Amino acid sequence: MERIESLKNQKVKDWKKLQTRKGRKKAQQYILEGFHLVEEAVKAGEEITHLLIREDILQDSLKLNWVNQLSAECIEITDSVARDMADTETSQGVFAVVNITEKMIPQEIHSPYLFLDAVQDPGNVGTLIRSADAAGFEGVVLGEGSADLYNAKTLRAAQGSHLHLPVYQADLKEWIKRFQTEGRPVFGTALDDRAVPYNGEKQIEPFALIVGNEGSGVSSELLLLTDKNLYIPIKGQAESLNVAIAASILMFSLYA
Repeated sequence: MERIESLKNQKVKDWKKLQTRKGRKKAQQYILEGFHLVEEAVKAGEEITHLLIREDILQDSLKLNWVNQLSAECIEITDSVARDMADTETSQGVFAVVNITEKMIPQEIHSPYLFLDAVQDPGNVGTLIRSADAAGFEGVVLGEGSADLYNAKTLRAAQGSHLHLPVYQADLKEWIKRFQTEGRPVFGTALDDRAVPYNGEKQIEPFALIVGNEGSGVSSELLLLTDKNLYIPIKGQAESLNVAIAASILMFSLYA
């Protein structure tokens, strides 16, 4: 097994580049950190090229019973290299380098989809993906201006749900057109004259739900394309709800 001790090692330098959107796009790879996320990637059959394990973790075979399932190159790294690679303050010392594979556009739509319009906070994007997974949605589409799927904070918030359902980065107008052409309703979220309270809406058939930017909501351009816009009545004095909380309420309420 190869052992890497130096921060100047070329492989370490290359892996560090995967912490940036530009680096990920160029290499078509991303980094997963932590036992749970790496194990989820293994279960999902993701293309893992390298598994990096801190030297002290290698001594605990009980934590690594899934390593034998991998064809990836396993590399021992020192604590200093692990700390340099980590995006968290208390790293578990396990990392996977994963190939980014293109998601095929589905031929048929069987369940609801969540569309994100310029949701910029990686934590919110990850939480939305996780909630969509929990609510039984078929997929998530990240529109222009949304945080990168492979940002470390997005991945931590998603907790492996990006491996359970397809997440596309695409033009939302094209996806809206696709749903409506097939007779699938598209719901926006807004407080305009067209908006109605969410609690009267129930859907059995597939639909799309659009949630928007943390500050400005769904763009007016997209809201003009929706079949209906929904809002959540606020009973207390809070001005609004966090986008991930609001979307979670809507997803579980709409999809009966």
